[in-house]
Amino acid sequence: MEPQFNEHNKTEFPPAHTAEHILNRTMDSIYHCGRSNEAHIERKKSKCDYRLDNKPTDKEIRHIEDVVNEVIGRDLPVTYELTTKEKAADEFKLDRLPDGSSDDLRIVRVGDYDACPCLGLHVEHTSQIGKFKINSYTYENGILRLRWKVEQ
Repeated sequence: MEPQFNEHNKTEFPPAHTAEHILNRTMDSIYHCGRSNEAHIERKKSKCDYRLDNKPTDKEIRHIEDVVNEVIGRDLPVTYELTTKEKAADEFKLDRLPDGSSDDLRIVRVGDYDACPCLGLHVEHTSQIGKFKINSYTYENGILRLRWKVEQ
């Protein structure tokens, strides 16, 4: 039986969308903040918001950028697997899935670095992303907003 997914209404720029996966894992690994609570991913510029207890220093922001670029440089494969919500619930937080989402899920894996349910477009290998660059950031009311892009 063919899996049934919800309709996906976005057309992502695959390098930036894949970089978002790496950024999310990096932020959660460093700050234990989970994935971005709001994101807007585009070809020319993107932004992701994270809930943090303290404002990061400029040095910490550069460290985030360095880690993301180091992961990109590993040339990790981006792969997909199909599963069900029931099976995925053991490994993933599913609270951000849309109401009424299908029981079938597609899990996107960026090598052994990141994995999450996602229907978006991605590159085949992280080396296809290019360079990740944080252009600016703000911290207000416990929200860190990173503005970034990928340069190819």
